[in-house]
Amino acid sequence: MSKEAFPTETPAVVTCGLPYANGKLHIGHMRTYLTGDALARAFRLIGQDVAFVCGSDMHGTPVTVNAHREGIEPEEFALRWHERYKELFPRLRIDFDNYGHTHDETNQALTRSIVKALDDGGHVYEKEIEVAWDPVLEMPLPDRYVEGTCPYCGARARGDECDEGCGRHLEPGEIVDPISVETGEPAEYRPRDHKFFRLSDFQSYLAEFIDRLEGTANARNQPREWIEGELRDWCITRDIDWGIPYPDEDAEDLVLYVWVDAPIEYIASTRQYSERVGSDSFDWERTWKDDGEIIHIIGRDIIQHHTIFWPAMLRGSNYHEPRAVLASGFINLDGKSFSTSRDRAVWVDEYLDAGFDPDYLRYYLLSYGQFQQDIDFTWSRFAQVVNSDLVNHLGNFVYRSMLFAERNFETPPGGEVSESVESQIQSAVDGVNEALNAYTPRRLAQIPVELARFGNEYIQQHEPWHLIDDDPASAEQVIVDCLQLVKAIAVTGQPVLPGIGAQIWTQLGEEASYDAIHVEEALRPRTPTLGEPTEPVEKIEDETVERLETELNARIIEHTEAEDMSQDTTDSGDRVNIQRFRDLDMRVGEILEVEGIDGADELVKLKVDIGDETRQIVAGIRQFYDLDDLPGQRVVVVANLEKAEIFGVESDGMVLAAGDDADLLTTVGDAPLGSKVL
Repeated sequence: MSKEAFPTETPAVVTCGLPYANGKLHIGHMRTYLTGDALARAFRLIGQDVAFVCGSDMHGTPVTVNAHREGIEPEEFALRWHERYKELFPRLRIDFDNYGHTHDETNQALTRSIVKALDDGGHVYEKEIEVAWDPVLEMPLPDRYVEGTCPYCGARARGDECDEGCGRHLEPGEIVDPISVETGEPAEYRPRDHKFFRLSDFQSYLAEFIDRLEGTANARNQPREWIEGELRDWCITRDIDWGIPYPDEDAEDLVLYVWVDAPIEYIASTRQYSERVGSDSFDWERTWKDDGEIIHIIGRDIIQHHTIFWPAMLRGSNYHEPRAVLASGFINLDGKSFSTSRDRAVWVDEYLDAGFDPDYLRYYLLSYGQFQQDIDFTWSRFAQVVNSDLVNHLGNFVYRSMLFAERNFETPPGGEVSESVESQIQSAVDGVNEALNAYTPRRLAQIPVELARFGNEYIQQHEPWHLIDDDPASAEQVIVDCLQLVKAIAVTGQPVLPGIGAQIWTQLGEEASYDAIHVEEALRPRTPTLGEPTEPVEKIEDETVERLETELNARIIEHTEAEDMSQDTTDSGDRVNIQRFRDLDMRVGEILEVEGIDGADELVKLKVDIGDETRQIVAGIRQFYDLDDLPGQRVVVVANLEKAEIFGVESDGMVLAAGDDADLLTTVGDAPLGSKVL
C-alpha cells in the first residue's frame, strides 16, 4: 500500500460485503455493489490496475434456519441462491472480475491456514463459556437461534447483534432473557468450551490502523469507541453443523463463526481471479501479502467487522491491511426502512421486470446523497431524477447535437475544440481522479451530467440552427465543440452509466474498445465518422410510476406486520407462542366513513371507531366492496401497529380480512366497541 494518490504502481482490489445466500435481493442491497462496480470502472479509467471481487456468504445460522424450513440441506439451499446472484448481478451491469462463495475449497483452505496461523501465533485460546441451550430440543442455540434483550441498551436483540438498538456485536452467552427461536420457549445457559481470538493483542495496532485508514468518516470514527475502550476477545467458534470446521482435531464438533471465513473470501476470490488470468496480469499475493491497495465497500452495519476483527486477523496471520473502508448509509422506502419479511421493498427482479435500464438505478443510487448518508427511494422521486438529469439534460444534449450534425453535414465536422469547451472537459477529466482519491462516488455520477448541462447552455447560447445558412463556419465550430462534449460524456460516464455510455460511443463511430478506454480519451479528437443518432435515454411516464406505486403500496398493506405473527415458531414452522399472540392489541371497531384514495385503485381510507378513539386506517379492499355499504360494518382492528404512510395517507392500524376476497372479520354478537380480542 503506497498511500500515494491514485493511480499507483501497486495493484488494487475492490471488494463488496458478501450477500448472504439466503433470499431475494432488493435495491437497498445494491447500493454497495453498484458503488463498488463504479469505483472499479473508474480506477481502470484512470489507469489503475484493479480487481473487483466478491462472493456469496454461504454459512451462518440464517442459511441453516431457512434451509431447515424448506426441508433441504444448507449447502443445496445456499448454492441455489448463489447461482441466482451470479445471474442477477450482470443484469445490473455489475461486472465482478471474480464472484466465488465461502464454501468453495479455495476459501476453506485459506480459512484453515489463516486460523492455524493465528493459533500458532498464540492469538487463539480455549475458554469455557455459558451458551444458550434449548431444554426442549436438548441442543445448543448458536447466533440467531436465540433472541432476547441486549445487555447494553435493553433493546430486543438477536443472539449475535443488537440489531434493533445500539448495534453492538454480541458474544455467545451475553444476551439477557434468552428465548429459543426454534421453540419459542425460554432458553437456559450451560457451560461449553469455545475458541477465542485474542483481539486484545492488537489494541495498539488497531489504534494506529484506524488513524491511517482512508474512506468514509463513519468507517473511521465509529470503531474508535471500541478500540479506545476495553477491546474484548472474540469468540470465533459456534455450535452448529453448517460451516468450516475449526482446524483442530480436538475441536471437531465446532465450526468457525461466519465472520471468520466470510471476509477471507475477499482473498480467495482475488486468488481465483489471479489464477485464471495469470499472476503476470494480476498478482493476488502482492496485493494481499505485500503492498496492494485494498478497498472495502460495505454497509454501515458491518463497520465493526471490517475495521476491528478483520484487520486484526490480517495482522495476526501476516497479511496486508486495507487502505480504505467505505461504509454506506441505508436506503429507505418513502421514509421507512426496507423490510424483506413484510415485502416492504423494491426487489431487483421487480425493477428489471419493469423494463428500466440498469443505468437508471445506478445513477439514482450513486447521485442521490453522499454515500454514507441514508437516502430515500420512491418510484416518483426515482422517475423525477431520471427524467430531469438523464433525459432532459444528458439525453437531450447528446441527441440534439448528433442529430444536428447528421442532418446538416455530410461528414461530421472536425477541427480544434474551443478553449472554453476544452477547459470544461479537462475539468471533468481531473474530476474523475479527484472523486476517486476523495472516495466520493456521488461526484463520479455528477460529472457527465454536468458536462451535458454545460453543453445544453453552450448550444442554446450559440444557436447553430441560426448560423448554418449565414455563418456555416461558426455553426461548424459549435458542432465540433458539442460532439467533443458528447464524447467526453461517454468517457466520463463509463463508471456510472456504462450501458448508456457504450450506446453513445457506438453512435459516435469510435473504434476503440469502450471498456478499455482511458479518461484522457475525452480530450482526444473524435473519429471522423458518425452513426445514426437515437435518443440514448427514455422518459419514465407518469402512468408507469402510478402503477408501480399502487402495486407496491397494496403489497405493503397485505404483508404489514404479518411476519411479526410468525417470528417465534415451533419446529413445525406454523405456530406462534402465546406471548407473541398477546403482544397484538386487537379490538372490535366500527367503520364510520369510507373514502377512495385518488390514483390507488385498491385502497380506501377508513374512519374506524375503536371505542375510546377514532382511527384513520388505509385498507386494500376497494375492489371487493361497494363503499357505500361499509359504514356501520363491525371489524376487527390491530390497534398497536406502528403508524405508516401509504400512498401519501397516514394509516394508524390495520383491519383484518380473510382470503383472496378480503372477507372482513367481524363479531357474532354485539361486543362493545374497543373490546379486546383475546
